[in-house]
Amino acid sequence: MAKKLIKVMDTSFRDGFQSVYGARVFVDDFLPALKSATEAGIKHFEVAGGARFQSPIFYCNENAFETMDKIRAAVGPDINLQSLARGVNVVGLDSQPRDMINLHAKLFKKHGVTTIRNFDALNDVHNLIYSGQCIKDNGLKHEVTITMMELPIGCTGAHDVPFYERVLRNILDAGIPFDSIAFKDASGTSAPRKVYETIKRTREILGPDAHIRFHSHETAGTGLAAYLAALDGGADGIDLAMKPVSGGTAQPDIVSMWHALKGTEYDLGIDINKILETEEIFKECMKDYFLPPEALAVNPMIISSPLPGGALTANTQMMRDNGVMDKFPEVVAAMKEVVEKGGFGTSVTPVSQFYFQQAFNNVMFGAWKKIAEGYGKMVLGYFGKTPCEPDSEVVKIAEEQLGLAPTSELVVDLNDKDPNKGIKAATKMLEDAGLEVNDENIFIAGACKEKGIMFLQGKGQIGVRKNCPAVPACSAEGNEFTVKVNGKAYAVKLDGDKATVNGKSYDVSVKAGIEKQAASSGAGEDVKAGVPGNVLRIEASVGDSVSEGDVIMVLEAMKMEIEVKAPKSGVVQSIVVSQGDKVVTGQTLAVIGG
Repeated sequence: MAKKLIKVMDTSFRDGFQSVYGARVFVDDFLPALKSATEAGIKHFEVAGGARFQSPIFYCNENAFETMDKIRAAVGPDINLQSLARGVNVVGLDSQPRDMINLHAKLFKKHGVTTIRNFDALNDVHNLIYSGQCIKDNGLKHEVTITMMELPIGCTGAHDVPFYERVLRNILDAGIPFDSIAFKDASGTSAPRKVYETIKRTREILGPDAHIRFHSHETAGTGLAAYLAALDGGADGIDLAMKPVSGGTAQPDIVSMWHALKGTEYDLGIDINKILETEEIFKECMKDYFLPPEALAVNPMIISSPLPGGALTANTQMMRDNGVMDKFPEVVAAMKEVVEKGGFGTSVTPVSQFYFQQAFNNVMFGAWKKIAEGYGKMVLGYFGKTPCEPDSEVVKIAEEQLGLAPTSELVVDLNDKDPNKGIKAATKMLEDAGLEVNDENIFIAGACKEKGIMFLQGKGQIGVRKNCPAVPACSAEGNEFTVKVNGKAYAVKLDGDKATVNGKSYDVSVKAGIEKQAASSGAGEDVKAGVPGNVLRIEASVGDSVSEGDVIMVLEAMKMEIEVKAPKSGVVQSIVVSQGDKVVTGQTLAVIGG
């Protein structure tokens, strides 16, 4: 009897990177493994979107569109390259208006993407209608997606088989065009029997010709079992990864899945020896990258606090950077209450990040003392309708702290009216910064905001974590230096206030970092950082008169914007940090004079 051929998408070079390395990987480092995987017979890869749009810009100082071009060139014209989109959020944490949603599809098609997997973390189908139409209108294949998870232990109200069937029927009733459908469990917590029943019911509704895929992670230790259940329920395709980015927080391993299917009616259609050879090449490509110990571990705590692999390692890495990794167990434990009171949106980006940010705030500042902006906007309806009604007291707190009223208006309609969003707003950002206005730059500015502008200005920073080899950190001769950073060599030449790094010129005038002083009457009071982070924006200038509570600057911490406010009324005597600086808790940022 002929076996059923199961179609495999290799997620190593997108979700694998996000789940294990927080998506912070230089494109040139992994291209040899990608080419080898293509030669081994893999015809379908996830390579773009999700965190692999912002992370190249934020942490690798690489243009995400240029990395996509390199990937397409490496695999040739016939390989199915897939991207991940978050409905109205496309590839960011914030939602977008219609013009940016359409520009997203247009540019991803232009830069080599074949298929876009499109999901909404709240399973609000209204957020998939326009985004799905744009994907099809721009000549891409649309994989419409239903997001899954298990509710925290003891919770009920959503995320069961009838809930997923309702979402599916809403998609069909809305007339959303799609080429395939996926069920995405980013936290890897869905019970295998529920997966089986959900896929089986979907097959009954859609018929024998629909292409159904299932995606999960091994974070909770049940990913492989869930994949077997999905296949028995009627799935046609599954997502797998290769070492060193498989298992634990990432997808099940291709080799492990191949082994688990021995003696069954299913066949992955792969040459296992070629895959094993490719895994060795891949391991060599990634040998210098820091591998977080939690990345490949199974963590049963996640069953009650559904934290996706991509969010788990991305956040633990940021906690390490900020010196608060000791708080991680408390934050994970605090997730349960945050998920339950938030209305049971699926724990997948951006909602997983909202959950983590709120849990982080509850641990660092006290329960519900500080509402994370994304979480607050979610419970107030600014990202769509949550599966269940959020806790009324939390909604009230969010309304008071954010100064926003609850809404039931469509997200795209809200964003179309927002003067700070869209192509026009992004164009103005570029013009104000003296940057070229083109489609790619407009999208980078709109999706990445201030950090996107800094990148385009040549002020991008490197935040890739590599284990540096035991060689001298630098060598020097006169005013020319060779400096090693994260294992890579940079040729630096100093000439007065200018530095040339690998042929690119930078202004290194020390005056930008010198404390700026203003005359003042009365003793000054330090304005200190309440949390570790990076200086995102400085809102005040030396000599400005400010009132108590005025915003002096904005820090970025754990992908959140944290306002730093004046502790009293007075004059800004000094500002002792610059945009982009990394700061620690208690560090003086500015001084306010009486």
